[in-house]
Amino acid sequence: MNALALEIVGLNRYFGGLPAVNQVDLKVEAGERRLLLGPNGAGKTTLFNLISGDLRPSTGAIRVFGQDVTRTRTDQRTQLGVARTYQIITLFAKSTLAHNVAMSLMGLSQSRFDPFTSLHRRRALWQKAHETLALVGLESMAERPVSETSYGERRRLEIAMALAQEPRLLLLDEPLAGLSTDERGDVQRLLETIPRSVTIVMIEHDMDVALAFADRITVMQRGAIVVEGTRAEVVADPRTKEVYLGH
Repeated sequence: MNALALEIVGLNRYFGGLPAVNQVDLKVEAGERRLLLGPNGAGKTTLFNLISGDLRPSTGAIRVFGQDVTRTRTDQRTQLGVARTYQIITLFAKSTLAHNVAMSLMGLSQSRFDPFTSLHRRRALWQKAHETLALVGLESMAERPVSETSYGERRRLEIAMALAQEPRLLLLDEPLAGLSTDERGDVQRLLETIPRSVTIVMIEHDMDVALAFADRITVMQRGAIVVEGTRAEVVADPRTKEVYLGH
């Protein structure tokens, strides 16, 4: 049995007394592709925020590769190999694609503590930024401002910024949302190239994407996990139909 990349035990997060994440237990094995499905408001993004450290849990525990990170800062989780993208793209629109990736790389570099060397003089960072853009098919656009790129290219850039951090656990929050058919194909092919040394947990609404991508699927509703299993098991479970169709 593989080691666990992610283990969540009894996780709760309340907002004004209401549970946004409700008694969640979750185990994701190293190298796994896990899909989080569920309607809007199911608690999927809140769960990601708890895993990444953007939010603190009300109760419960989170372990990443066996290490308890429940009260660990976001930057410390990044050092442990946790990286993520966001539902709403957060980029420096006036900066180039290469500059955005270089800034992402700075978060892991010891040189970020060096106040005497400007970012533009750190050749190793720029080389790594270009290499990372090549991985997502954007190297030819490295010096283009983000504001002059398409929505799909920005999605790929955001994934590049996450990959630049050499994650072991990658959290993708609806990376296909708002994309055209062609753009969705580009991003799906990109995800298929990510090696199994990287565990991926992805939020998605589209069941077809789930069936093509996931080893296992977790379905959430009202902050709780209601169905979990293989693709075949989740499709066959009547509770999945209830979540999506209301009957």
